[in-house]
Amino acid sequence: MAGAHHHQGEDDHGHGHHHGHGHGHHHHHTTSTHGFAFGLAVALNALFVVAEVIASFISGSAALLADAGHNLGDVLSLLLAWGASVLAARPAGPGYTYGLKSSSILAAIANAALLWVTLGAVLLESLQRLWQPTEVNGGQVMVVAGIGIAVNVLSALLFARGSKHDLNLRAAFMHLMADAVVSASVVFAGLVIMLTGQNWIDPVTSLIITIGLAWGSWDLLKDAVKMGLLAVPRQIDEQAVRAYLSEHAGVEAVHDLHIWGMSTTENALTAHLVMPGGAPGDHFLHEVAQVLEQRFAIHHATIQIDQVRGACGLTDDRGD
Repeated sequence: MAGAHHHQGEDDHGHGHHHGHGHGHHHHHTTSTHGFAFGLAVALNALFVVAEVIASFISGSAALLADAGHNLGDVLSLLLAWGASVLAARPAGPGYTYGLKSSSILAAIANAALLWVTLGAVLLESLQRLWQPTEVNGGQVMVVAGIGIAVNVLSALLFARGSKHDLNLRAAFMHLMADAVVSASVVFAGLVIMLTGQNWIDPVTSLIITIGLAWGSWDLLKDAVKMGLLAVPRQIDEQAVRAYLSEHAGVEAVHDLHIWGMSTTENALTAHLVMPGGAPGDHFLHEVAQVLEQRFAIHHATIQIDQVRGACGLTDDRGD
């Protein structure tokens, strides 16, 4: 539930503006209620990565190696998401007034970078096998990749219920379901190799998987870097937020609007509303904080009410 706090001490000093502070707080219980889910999913996927790497050498399949690289990325993603959820739950303290919420942004950058290193190694191996095809056991490929589908679906189901309410868990759920699709493509490749005996299908499948993962992880890296630079999160429409704040009766202008991600799951906003008629009170700020949280997923909002346009030395309606 969003709460609001309204401070009117500024007028006593002749500054001609009020400070309103509206907050929406989320207390995540990911660590306590989903620690088992994270632990089991990490264990399952880590064991499968080891098994898949061994199987790729036994069967001669580069596609299995590419899938193993993908599943290694899953293990890293789950570990980083788990670790970030633990760190984000720590209370703020001296020197870290926001706590350690931004650790999830650093985790996302590290995750994307590590995945690219893995993809680079798989890409080199795939190109080598494309020029010098080796015999591939399509049946073994199908069996191992089939197990991969089961591992990914089971891991995803561990987060299915929590994914409805927690963006962090929803990301883990969607990632694991996408992995099941990748494993299915490897099963298909194994079947085609069995039916045709064409070994080149395996490294080509590996290349397609690698390029697809590189494309997807590039978006992850780009978004993480943008969040590190305090950009407006992709899922938030800045103009829609500005329009919402401007539409209230008595609001003459909106300036100094800033929206940024405190973490990969929590967003913050600060803004000045020019209201010549004076501050409307705590109820107004409380309502604004609630709507910003529910409609725009902005969990921490700080609103300042200015009675005089340009009271803070800003004369345009943006101030960004």
